[in-house]
Amino acid sequence: MPVYTPQFAPLVVLAFLGTGFGVVLCLLLALAGILRKSRQLVLGGLAVAAGLAITYSVVLLGLSVFSSDTELPLGGWKYFCEIDCHIAYTVEGVQEARSVGPEMQPVSTRGKFVIVRLKSWFDPSTISAHRGDAPLVPNERVILLQDGAGKTYKESPKAEALLAAADIHSTRLRTALRPGESYLSYLVFEIPYESTQLRLLLTSAESPDAAIWGDENSPFHKKAYFRLPGSNPAPTPHLP
Repeated sequence: MPVYTPQFAPLVVLAFLGTGFGVVLCLLLALAGILRKSRQLVLGGLAVAAGLAITYSVVLLGLSVFSSDTELPLGGWKYFCEIDCHIAYTVEGVQEARSVGPEMQPVSTRGKFVIVRLKSWFDPSTISAHRGDAPLVPNERVILLQDGAGKTYKESPKAEALLAAADIHSTRLRTALRPGESYLSYLVFEIPYESTQLRLLLTSAESPDAAIWGDENSPFHKKAYFRLPGSNPAPTPHLP
């Protein structure tokens, strides 16, 4: 079953925009009260604005506190709301290696490489009939690999050299997509050889998402991870 971040995206975005509009309207009312020297208007506007903000914040934190971590298996889909559509991601394969490339000039590491094959897909069923076929550049993502000890790792600076040595073409994650299109990206990490129980975190880098109900970037909200199967590191893996 796919995971959506946030759940019920159109409704929670409307709640965010509606609350923001209501707060601004009440503050303007309070300003009008100041200009008219009406204590009742000032206090009323400020009280309602505070009430809206507090109610929204309580729901935001409540949804976060009662959330739980989710682990998607190989082939599971994670959807990100892009307001008028959804971009979905899935891990199609994972391989580990100590070195990659020709025997005389390998790209190697003291630990092991973890190579994740990630598919990005613009789900055409998530757009309105009036949107058309215009391309979309996906929002920026944060990508981290986490092991069973809770340590996190960013993508390896050797990624480009490793993929070149393996003669693999990797599409950049922010490459534009049209409805129905997809592409493959290869994510490369360097981690200690003994690290196990790996999982991948792919989440939004957009800061406004933290204020959206149910978004995994909101304060204290748990995350949806891709669970990565383990394997024995090979000297030179075959990367499809």
